[in-house]
Amino acid sequence: MNLDIFLPAKNFNSGNLHPISIVSQKIMHILRLLSYQQVDVTEIENEDYNFNYLNIPYDHPARNKQDTFYLDKNLLLRTHTSNTQIRILEKFPNCEIKFFSIGKVYRRDEDDATHIHQFNQLEVVAVGQKISLVNLKNTLEFLLTEFFEKKHLIRFRSSYFPFTEPSFEVDICCFKCEGKGCLICKKTGWVEILGAGLIHPQVLINCKYDINNFSGFAFGIGLERLLMIKYGINDIRDIYNNNLYFLNQFAYE
Repeated sequence: MNLDIFLPAKNFNSGNLHPISIVSQKIMHILRLLSYQQVDVTEIENEDYNFNYLNIPYDHPARNKQDTFYLDKNLLLRTHTSNTQIRILEKFPNCEIKFFSIGKVYRRDEDDATHIHQFNQLEVVAVGQKISLVNLKNTLEFLLTEFFEKKHLIRFRSSYFPFTEPSFEVDICCFKCEGKGCLICKKTGWVEILGAGLIHPQVLINCKYDINNFSGFAFGIGLERLLMIKYGINDIRDIYNNNLYFLNQFAYE
């Protein structure tokens, strides 16, 4: 049998990273440029680390079984990556530290275009002496500029989270209309992107920190949120439906 080495080879379809993996790797690269260390902790958590040490009161709606996947009376599937904040800080009391965590979180949401019962969240924490809102703002501006590959105006709106004080919702100038108003930003010129704030003193006390000498900031964001904003995805379910026509769009990212 003669082998013709000049015949064209068969075409094989090559795979590509899932868009969530692409976003995760890009975020990790940016934060490492700022000397943040990546940490990971358990997804099965107890009420102390998921709620109590984060200053979330017993009557908070998030504790209801309608919002949280409980495995028994005390164990649950974590509702945010903020449990990482407590577990790491309590190991290094009164130390300057910068870290981030990326992982799955779980909530009893009905799946629709903007909600899903399991999603990926980024948590960023920095603790040290004289940490202020200036440090938080500069970190966010660098992260968002590098991620979106374009400088966006950002604004802080007062909000409330039990584990930060003061607390803020952070918006970016709409990437589509550049602040003029469109359907994506609901004619406001701004797109809500994440929650942030200075770490509540009680949270630092719970982690054995001296609040007279140490302060810190923290912010968290869903990776799906970043993905939808960057690529104009209208339905979060498209990310997880295993539709190759959708996923192959990210082959060259």
